[in-house]
Amino acid sequence: MAIEGSKDESRSPRIRIGMVGGGSGAFIGAVHRIAMRIDDQFDLVAGALSSTAEKAQASGRELGLDPSRTYASYKEMAIREAKLKNGIEAVAIVTPNHVHYDAAKEFLKRGIHVICDKPLTSNLADANKLKKVADESGALFILTHNYTGYPMIRQAREMVAEGLLGDLRVVQAEYPQDWLTEPVEQTGQKQAAWRTDPARSGAGGSTGDIGTHAFNLASFVTGLELDSLAADLDSFVEGRALDDNAHVMLRFQPKNGGRPAKGMLWCSQVAPGHENGLKLRVYGSKGGLEWVQADPNYLWFTPFGEQKRLITRGGAGANAAASRVTRIPSGHPEGYLEAFATIYTEAARAINARKTGADLDPAVIYPTVDDGVKGVAFVEACVASSKRNGAWVKLG
Repeated sequence: MAIEGSKDESRSPRIRIGMVGGGSGAFIGAVHRIAMRIDDQFDLVAGALSSTAEKAQASGRELGLDPSRTYASYKEMAIREAKLKNGIEAVAIVTPNHVHYDAAKEFLKRGIHVICDKPLTSNLADANKLKKVADESGALFILTHNYTGYPMIRQAREMVAEGLLGDLRVVQAEYPQDWLTEPVEQTGQKQAAWRTDPARSGAGGSTGDIGTHAFNLASFVTGLELDSLAADLDSFVEGRALDDNAHVMLRFQPKNGGRPAKGMLWCSQVAPGHENGLKLRVYGSKGGLEWVQADPNYLWFTPFGEQKRLITRGGAGANAAASRVTRIPSGHPEGYLEAFATIYTEAARAINARKTGADLDPAVIYPTVDDGVKGVAFVEACVASSKRNGAWVKLG
């Protein structure tokens, strides 16, 4: 496997990384820490793990961090770590959405690379400002749209780029969940509370939390640019301030003077029977592809007029793009955590290339600040369209 690196005696030293957010009881912080360790490219050495100083210190102790490098605020952490001889080289930001802009800015302006959860920010104005800061900083910005790390998603992207589907016509993406079917945010459930709060989440509920993933995945695989959309958003749970279900029609920009592809996107957090039902289907003039996250090691390819073909991760049909991010032989499943780790290892490759001045391997792919801006623009366009009774809205 090309992504491992840990058996290479000439490997680069582990990248010193800090974390903002992700303290005790935070689901996604633990996921990031596992992901950064899988391929042994990072060493977590500092953190501002909570907005509460006492909880931050307690979380630091749990993780075995040096108490002197466990901070009460991300600003304090950015200032001090930038001055240390062996300070952090990168930071993972795993907070609620409204913190992303200010936190990322503090590290970027000090030349510290940022690995940030999606969506990029809670509003488009901040997203555009953060892109400007990132572009001017000289530091790298990696957005953790982790589903782009699956080998079969890399396979699908390459197949589309090679023209195996012909001219793209139809793109369908969906991401249903059921965990917000009842008003659990009213019980004090932490993850639900901030995700349904406009002050912390932003203008989008399900659109921001999971719709951005479906949109990003469709864009990543197809290479298409979204031109406009028409959205119907609902808050089915009484009293909920943000959408918990969205139906969105998509119009992509035409390629090479051809007809524009059309798409549909459904995201829901009130769909009983669905846990994390991410699915992508792409259809062109020569064939179609289908991928389901519940079976991420399989990709269905149907050339028009022929039988469906099952391509398996690590199997004979896997292409170079998939094999490059495959860790173990076929028949042994790889999943969510490994896909997340792929983003971290791609980030490590980019950071190490930047440190040494080496040319970055063009095969290295990770979501960037530009992808983040597009995601926030998608959310705000959905909200604007729905307020206008589903009118078509151009992406801002």
